[in-house]
Amino acid sequence: MFRRTNNGQRKPFGRRFSPGNRPRTNKNNSQFSDVSKFINKAVALEEKPYEAKNSFGDFEIDQRLKNNIFKTAYKNPTPIQDESIPHILEGRDLVGIANTGTGKTAAFLVPLLNKVLKNRGESILIMAPTRELAIQINQELIKFAFGLKIFSVCVVGGAPMFRQIKDLKRSHNFVIGTPGRLKDLAKRKSLDLSRFQTVVLDEADRMLDMGFIEDMRFLLSYLPKNKQTLFFSATLSNDIKKIINEFLNEPVNVSVKTRDTASSIDQDVVYVNGKVKLEVLHDLLIQPNFDKVLIFGKTKHGVERLSNTLFERGFKVNSIHGDKSHGQRQRALQSFKGNQVNILVATDVAARGLDISGVSHVINYELPSTYEDYIHRIGRTGRAGNIGKALTFI
Repeated sequence: MFRRTNNGQRKPFGRRFSPGNRPRTNKNNSQFSDVSKFINKAVALEEKPYEAKNSFGDFEIDQRLKNNIFKTAYKNPTPIQDESIPHILEGRDLVGIANTGTGKTAAFLVPLLNKVLKNRGESILIMAPTRELAIQINQELIKFAFGLKIFSVCVVGGAPMFRQIKDLKRSHNFVIGTPGRLKDLAKRKSLDLSRFQTVVLDEADRMLDMGFIEDMRFLLSYLPKNKQTLFFSATLSNDIKKIINEFLNEPVNVSVKTRDTASSIDQDVVYVNGKVKLEVLHDLLIQPNFDKVLIFGKTKHGVERLSNTLFERGFKVNSIHGDKSHGQRQRALQSFKGNQVNILVATDVAARGLDISGVSHVINYELPSTYEDYIHRIGRTGRAGNIGKALTFI
């Protein structure tokens, strides 16, 4: 990163952080101290190359499903896929802990699709914390299930409930949704929880953070006792451990977490040093390597204001936050995924679980509230082995 000095020379913004190059704490600047703590912690553990035990061809799954996997970008399983799929195929309960962006979705979809192929009467419930993640899981399922006549229903808040009730009356094996909407449908008796033999809780830590713990307990309590339960998360809190002890039956614990962020993410800070913050951001965004940029703000109004300002300056930009309708959020997300816009300004609603290919930079324009928020924000870049940059404004 570079900044312009008064005489026109180019000098680097800040310092690049790696395990051997830690930021110095500035006691007079609490913001810098916070980011210093985040970055130091994020790079604290050494990451060793993982050698897969299996290939997708080795797994005991239906050949038609294997063919669909081979048609996608998947070649060799990621660590969480490699370690989890055999246990799920055996019907075991499982707790999977892995960094964000490491393929947790396919780790449970592949063996569960195989489960349906073996028994067409199988019903599977998948819970996700946000509507965006639920929709993304459903899209991934459709890709893997191509030509297999396996159908799903996605039920999320912000979308018309009557349409979801109508969809639930059609033939399907998977129901994917957010806890609040699933609970509403169950209370309306439009969703029979007693028929699900398998349940998946994806990003379980985020569901707890968002206040869904009672909804999760409600849904789990009405599911059959004799079921397969899969927990996937990036962290394992005491609250999650309590739920695991209460609802899971002798689960296999799979943890392939090494460090909190992938080594493919280059973390750095951008010093404002009394300059106009927006101008510093503008100077970054016009640089040639900022191809696909996700900018995080703190408030809905601040995000929308920044998006409008960047648009007025000629940038191709869209925004996503809680004040937007379900349709508006999906259109904004699709325009970013499809490269109609190359900048997306977002609140932390976009920080968890979203798999957007090719994000070159994540910019923390406003500081995240917690270390976990920082990790999940910057985890939107450097995914699937690609190199990404994460910049935090100071």
